[in-house]
Amino acid sequence: MSAPQSAPSFDARPLTDPVDPRAVSAFQTELRARGSSGVSAASIIAIVVFGLVFVAAVTLVGATMVSMLTDPGASSFAGLGILAAAAVGITIAVVSWRRSRVARYRLDAFARANGMAYEPSVANPALPGMLFGLGRSRESTDLVRGTEPRFVEFGNYQYTTGSGKNSTTHRWGYVAVKLDVPLPNIVLDAKGNNGFGSNLPASFQREQRLSLEADFDRYFTLYCPEGYERDALYLFTPDIMARFIDNAAELDVEIVDDWLFLYTQRKASTLDPATWAWLFGAVGAVITKLDQWERWRDERLQLEYPAAAAAASSVAPQPASGRLPFAPPVGLLSPPPGVANEGRRLKKSFPWLPFVVVIGFAAFWFWSRSF
Repeated sequence: MSAPQSAPSFDARPLTDPVDPRAVSAFQTELRARGSSGVSAASIIAIVVFGLVFVAAVTLVGATMVSMLTDPGASSFAGLGILAAAAVGITIAVVSWRRSRVARYRLDAFARANGMAYEPSVANPALPGMLFGLGRSRESTDLVRGTEPRFVEFGNYQYTTGSGKNSTTHRWGYVAVKLDVPLPNIVLDAKGNNGFGSNLPASFQREQRLSLEADFDRYFTLYCPEGYERDALYLFTPDIMARFIDNAAELDVEIVDDWLFLYTQRKASTLDPATWAWLFGAVGAVITKLDQWERWRDERLQLEYPAAAAAASSVAPQPASGRLPFAPPVGLLSPPPGVANEGRRLKKSFPWLPFVVVIGFAAFWFWSRSF
């Protein structure tokens, strides 16, 4: 993927140019040939439901037409209404099907024009971000992937929670960026996209909140594992903080293992050129500064390498805490890339706000019923 920092340059014409229907059909044939129909699980369910509704509608229309012919009186008006509703429903379904085919074709052409690759869908994506282990029916769709200067994946993601009438499908857009080394689990909860509280699907213990300098706290709430505050300060230098404020203030950010995720509650992989300009700009601005993160090492892993720690203590002054410097120089005296157990995942907290709201409504209902 290539996108200059200040003015992202990419070819957006495939997103808006007219398409040849024959080329769209050829692309669908290509997807089937390589084992990908381009139809997501949600689309398959929709097709099955549409098929059942279509069969029911044809049967009902047939019965209505027979009734109109045999008894053209009172049933005529109702029959015409049923016929019109069936025609509208079928037309909407066909148009939606054709648009989805064209959208996949456009995204594939857009990816190719920009040196990237397109994948229609992936079930249960093996990504470590906070979104990807929740609920059921987990699926990424319309993935656009690049490998230069590092692996980047743009996609839309959905999962379902609850069951029956209480089931809810949650939809997100995301960007996944591969890092050079594993880093502590750090979350930046963007304040610009929050409503009544955080929009993130997870809550974190308040003890893990870290206040950074300058105006960063106006835009993000940063969470890092307890004991990793100095490491977070090493990673989020003033120039890194400025990049996030200027280019990703409306995106939630998660660093976990050797991945950086940007989350948004709207589609990330879309036919809208402005959305791509926004996301390319955010990614292009951030990844130009990520190389300095590869020098980070977790001092806690020195405990697993006592010989290296002893050698380091003989050549490096010890701080007052007795620990090695939190970001030792890369070399023989440094621990290997990795994160100690206590820094790999943030500690979650119970989501008290929804619980309190539900209890409040229940109390109000019972109170109102008593009068």
